[in-house]
Amino acid sequence: MSQNFPRPAGPARGPAPSRRPRALVPTLLVLAVLTVAYLLTVNFWTERLWFESIDFTHVFTTQLVTRIGLFTVFGLVMAIAVIVNGLIAYRLRPSYRPMSVEQQSLDRYREAIDPIRLWVLGAAGVLVAIIAGASAAGQWQTFQLWMNGGAFGRTDHQFNIDIGFFAFTYPWWRFVLSFGFGVVVLGLIVAAVTHYIYGGIRLQTAGEKVSPAAQAHLSVLIGLFILLKAVAYWMDRYALVIDDNPLFTGGNYAGVNALLPAKMILIFVALICAVLFFVNVWQRSWTLPGIGAGLLVLSAVLLGGLWPFIVQQFQVNPTEADREAPYIERNIEATRHAYDIADVEIQSYEATTTVEAGQLADDAGTVPGIRLMDPSVIPQAYQQLQQVRGFYSFAEPANVDRYEINGEERDVVVSAREISVDGIPDGQRNWVNEHTVYTHGFGMVAAYGNMSEIDGSPRWAEEDIPSRGVLGEYEPRVYFGQNSPEYSIVGAPEGVDPVEYDIPEDPESGGERRNTYDGEGGVPIGSFFNRLLYATKFQEANILLSDRVNDESVILYDRDPRQRVEKAAPWLTVDSNPFPTVADGRLVWVVDAYTTLDSYPYSQRVSLEEATSDSRTARPALAAQPDDYINYVRNSIKATVDAYDGTVTLYEWDPDDPVLQSWKAVFPDSVTPQSEISDELMDHLRYPEDLFKLQRRLLEQYHVTQPFTFYEGTDRWIVPNDPASSLEIDQPPYYQSIQLPGTDEGVFSLTTTYTPRGRQNLVAFMVVNADVRHDDYGQITALRLPGHTQIDGPGQVANAFESDPNIAQELSLLRAGDADVRVGNLLTLPVGDGLLYVQPVYAVRASGDAAFPLLRRVMVRFGDQIGYAASLQEALDEVFRGDSGVQTDEIGEIEDDAVPEVDEDGVADDGTVEDEPTPPEDDEDATDEDQRLPDDDEDEDQDDAPAPTGDLAEAIAEAQQAWEDAQEAQADGRWGDYGDALDRFEEALNRAAELSEED
Repeated sequence: MSQNFPRPAGPARGPAPSRRPRALVPTLLVLAVLTVAYLLTVNFWTERLWFESIDFTHVFTTQLVTRIGLFTVFGLVMAIAVIVNGLIAYRLRPSYRPMSVEQQSLDRYREAIDPIRLWVLGAAGVLVAIIAGASAAGQWQTFQLWMNGGAFGRTDHQFNIDIGFFAFTYPWWRFVLSFGFGVVVLGLIVAAVTHYIYGGIRLQTAGEKVSPAAQAHLSVLIGLFILLKAVAYWMDRYALVIDDNPLFTGGNYAGVNALLPAKMILIFVALICAVLFFVNVWQRSWTLPGIGAGLLVLSAVLLGGLWPFIVQQFQVNPTEADREAPYIERNIEATRHAYDIADVEIQSYEATTTVEAGQLADDAGTVPGIRLMDPSVIPQAYQQLQQVRGFYSFAEPANVDRYEINGEERDVVVSAREISVDGIPDGQRNWVNEHTVYTHGFGMVAAYGNMSEIDGSPRWAEEDIPSRGVLGEYEPRVYFGQNSPEYSIVGAPEGVDPVEYDIPEDPESGGERRNTYDGEGGVPIGSFFNRLLYATKFQEANILLSDRVNDESVILYDRDPRQRVEKAAPWLTVDSNPFPTVADGRLVWVVDAYTTLDSYPYSQRVSLEEATSDSRTARPALAAQPDDYINYVRNSIKATVDAYDGTVTLYEWDPDDPVLQSWKAVFPDSVTPQSEISDELMDHLRYPEDLFKLQRRLLEQYHVTQPFTFYEGTDRWIVPNDPASSLEIDQPPYYQSIQLPGTDEGVFSLTTTYTPRGRQNLVAFMVVNADVRHDDYGQITALRLPGHTQIDGPGQVANAFESDPNIAQELSLLRAGDADVRVGNLLTLPVGDGLLYVQPVYAVRASGDAAFPLLRRVMVRFGDQIGYAASLQEALDEVFRGDSGVQTDEIGEIEDDAVPEVDEDGVADDGTVEDEPTPPEDDEDATDEDQRLPDDDEDEDQDDAPAPTGDLAEAIAEAQQAWEDAQEAQADGRWGDYGDALDRFEEALNRAAELSEED
């Protein structure tokens, strides 16, 4: 009889758990993936639109296709290697695993991994594919040069192979080889881990440590690794001529005679070792492969390390100069060709240090054009005198250009008046004003380089708003510049009132003028889709919501000229100093660009950043990155960027450059033939500054062509430090018109000086013809000074100026008040059969936002004679016994009491309008006659001069009172009274000196 017993009650069950937590994680993952995909789409599409706006879509497309192709191919290869080796290792797992503590521990991992084994392996494959693909995509330029590179027409000295192999082919195959190592190593790691987890490798189990199947699998992978090592040894042979050694770049004696044969031997050893590992697939014994691997390691240490060391120590070092001479000669020849300095002309220059009247009579091509306006100093004067409104700015430093003025070519210091939203008053700073109203700068400002007004301010060749001067009619609006805002939204339908601020006072209406951009540049954002893209890109909802954005609106961004050229031509290295010029009725930025290599055989490798740093372009004191080193350069492209519509044009400049021809094959529609450069634009092109800096750095050593002299280092030159800078950093090269000795005309040039290593005296003056119209454009000439004559270098000359008692007295007087002295560029000029130094002296108030420099005096030195006066003409005449023999273009000497004043309304006396009153600082007194050398006529005149009146005590008292009056006037900013007091001070001192002589 069955009985039904009541089932005991189970535990009370609560409500069913919510499914939301389980759905939340996948939802968040999906949202994250969608967000990333959207952001990638925004970046991709906005980049495409930008390239389309400058008509360089082919550059974007070529980069994209190449990157995607490399990413896909190399990513798949890496993923397949990882996944296939993981699957093979799993299939080769032993069916029986001896019991051990190790295997019991691994059982837990096997149980956890087995259900998701394929997912784990797939995830690992995807991860390594992304990493490997990204690495390969970054090599798109190397790949394209390999595909399109041609021959150089020159062969290297060691292998007699065309240099095109090292420039275009070798770098790509080196990358492929390193990628192959990565594939094999990752495959080996995945295989070893899988074999270990599933028992194929038993490290702590008695008996057999590796199963036969695992041994065969690992032998194949290790054999492949060693086979690749044999290939690497073969490639290392070519690396010998492009790697650095302690003396130079390229193969030295030990490398060619010891390391190179060793590499050949190691190739055969590696091949034998690889065969042993492949045979081990069937033999399955680690004895022979182990011996082979040990032999390879021992051979690498003995042949690849110890043997070259022994050769270096016992064969080379005792007679290193003789042993290395042929290889140094290779390095010198290759370096001079790679940096285009093979044709440097070094002339002996027997510079004199004596002076006589009329000594500069034959130097009319140099002296009248001596630049007194320092481009590094006067931008502050541009800012105060030509800013007009606080939201305009000028890039620093300014630039030197040439214009034909009244039938004569003149050097002028130029700068574009750009917009700067940082200058908008705080109460008016908002999105509408910053991005739709203050959108562009206006006009070019140019000052004559060799003269100033009598108050020391720049003498303008082009000035004001609207622009007026000697540059003619041109489109003055600057939408694309070095200081332009991150982005601006411009353009409007026809008939809509303009909203962009243009100029403060329209000559026709007398009121403020607004403008509407109608250029071809910029990306249209009239559609909702494009507005959404750019609202996301710039993280600004106003782009999507503001009424200022209409159907005709375009957005301007990436507006810096260098940035635009770098994006349009990513294969170029861009010069650090673009400059504005007016040509063909347009204001354009001229940007020099270079093709470079780092694998030119035997050419010396240098850091581009370090070589081009100086006091004007000082860069952070960081170690140079590996990709910053180059050993070949050509100025292959002259690029222009239109300041109004942003049009980028790349003009071919060096058609003989094989690197340029290779890139033209990659981007056939990018480069415009040189023949299409207009005559007006050609007049303003010049020799690039960064290239000259790089060349002068190399010529510190490579002006020497004799290997023994090079090795001994007895004729090393050094670019001197800039004496006008407080930092120990190279003096910059200077653009100036120079008439070299033996020539009959001045030529626009780029100049520099050298001192011997470890000394401060001058050893050479170097100049390159920077006028592209000249037949000798690009010709570098070095004037080497005699060893028997001491010619002071820039540092010594600057010290002589500062220590001169008369100059020091006046500079000390100036620095005593609320003013400071700023010295300009110390120019060196080969005139008068010697070397003339010229340095302008500026005065600037030490405090206040409105301070700006005014030219007050000019210091000159020839030999041991110093001139210091209110004009270059006077200073030269002081040095050359009252008559230098040449006339400068100055309008007169500086007058201390003539200072540009700014009234309460911010209007300067030249008619420009300032944001705030700008009391300029005047500077200096200076007794023009203190340093002048009296000639015979002067001595006779002094005998007939009237005797001074009053006693000595009275003269000293008057000098003391004048000194106090000058200090008081300077502190109060009464610059006219300050100048008068200095005149009285000078007069009293002179009278006191004469009375003292009578006593």
